[in-house]
Amino acid sequence: MPKVGDKAPAFTLLNQDEKEISLADFKGKWVVLYFYPKDNTSGCTIEAIDFTESNPDFEGMDAVVLGVSPDSCKSHRGFIEKQNLGITLLADTEKETLQAYDAWREKKNYGRTYMGVVRSTFLIDPDGKIAHVWDNVRAKGHAEKVKAKLEELRG
Repeated sequence: MPKVGDKAPAFTLLNQDEKEISLADFKGKWVVLYFYPKDNTSGCTIEAIDFTESNPDFEGMDAVVLGVSPDSCKSHRGFIEKQNLGITLLADTEKETLQAYDAWREKKNYGRTYMGVVRSTFLIDPDGKIAHVWDNVRAKGHAEKVKAKLEELRG
């Protein structure tokens, strides 16, 4: 897993509108890169709505919020429309970016072992370095914690 101070792994993924989005597009800005398991599930919906509601605050701090899951662009479009989301969602159907950020891991549930997305968030500074990492995130209230950390790091 990338650690604080590491250069953030580069990526280029398609957003909900099937437009290519790269980490390099945001050089000079803060990036909130959050990984979540699945569109339209309870925890993921809470998290996406919280980030949408906080998005004006993030924009005011020169930060962009990017959500990443293995869902398709079409699924992301539906999720955004259904929940009236105001953030960018990226489709990592090949799971390459999930793996680069160590968010695709072995999970256990009811005695069953499987591979899945571990909810995690990376705050990337304007120079493209990891400024903070949250691993195994609880969805409720997470956007507020990210916002507080960004305010602290910006001074």
